[in-house]
Amino acid sequence: MTQDNTDTAAGDAEFRAEIRDWLAENLSGEFRGLRGLGGSGREHEAFEERLAWDRHLAANNWTCLGWPVQYGGRAASLARQVIFHEEYARAEAPGRVSHIGEELLGPTLLAFGTEEQKQRFLPGVKSVTELWCQGYSEPGAGSDLAAVSTTARLEGDEWIIDGHKVWTSLAHLADWCFVVARTEPGSARHRGLSYLLVPMKQPGIEVRPIVQLTGTAEFNEVFFDGARTAADLVVGAPGEGWRTAMGTLAVERGVSTVGQQIRFARELSDLEAVATETGVITDPLIADRFDKAWIGLRVMRASAVRTLAGATEGAASGTANSAPISKLLWAHWHRNVGELAMDVLGPAGLLSPEGDLDRWQRLFLFSRADTIYGGSSEVQRNILAERVLGLPRQAR
Repeated sequence: MTQDNTDTAAGDAEFRAEIRDWLAENLSGEFRGLRGLGGSGREHEAFEERLAWDRHLAANNWTCLGWPVQYGGRAASLARQVIFHEEYARAEAPGRVSHIGEELLGPTLLAFGTEEQKQRFLPGVKSVTELWCQGYSEPGAGSDLAAVSTTARLEGDEWIIDGHKVWTSLAHLADWCFVVARTEPGSARHRGLSYLLVPMKQPGIEVRPIVQLTGTAEFNEVFFDGARTAADLVVGAPGEGWRTAMGTLAVERGVSTVGQQIRFARELSDLEAVATETGVITDPLIADRFDKAWIGLRVMRASAVRTLAGATEGAASGTANSAPISKLLWAHWHRNVGELAMDVLGPAGLLSPEGDLDRWQRLFLFSRADTIYGGSSEVQRNILAERVLGLPRQAR
């Protein structure tokens, strides 16, 4: 995949050189062995060491780049945030353990939080001293966020929370969770929801790991049984949590997706090397699938650049409408690459002599979930049909 730089403004090239040199110098010594570790499906790898790396990034002011300076950021332009993610991926730097706090909760608080909430929580996100998880999906709701049934009632100066969340990434490691709960009895769909900040280390919360096909457990069920949080830890007005939750989803597929595409390109290049070494690449059907995969990456790149350009120009509605397209593109592309990996390996891909999965087996198994987590493909298509194209709503 050719290198597409986003250096357009004065100083961007110097910024790229700065982060590239810093990563080359610092991914050494105690951090040398972290290259390529972590990320989706591999969150179990060297967690404590990657946490130390994230805190090292924070100590050198490489976290929360786009945040305002008053909250610890650099007020970096969108282009420079993209540059950081590009160079981070090219350096094979490890998967971040603070992604949910930095990329989701932080921007949400900046947009919707009170000044007291910003002062309380943003420093912990910036320094990676408090980790977060996302309490959205439920057994009876899945990707349909408006169907949540977890409830919260206000008693005195506390919210009392009861309910059940599922597929909660890294809940077993998190200090806090942002939870969408129904706070108005009798309300339905997107009305009557609130966006609460809930401490995870308390008697009213039980976390049960979900063992995946890969044998690891980065997802969890979370049970709330009289869990408590302070009355003022609601982001946005009580009952208007849908708006806040949609704000979080809008930033979920932001600048970090460009770095994701670079990691995808490396993954595909490595798989193509395997196919070349074994001779499978001479099969015209296999070669054609590699060609289509490379074309798919170019399409993702073009879509991401267009979306980010729209965000730079203030086209908020267009950016929000592009989020489902981004998810559909990368999820199906990556799942197809997982299937291609198994066809490249052939019968050997069915074996695990050492009792553990190799890189390509893990890719295949975990990528089966790509079209489900983070918003299932069915829901993304409904959003595009109903909200973008104006088609009739699906019967529910």
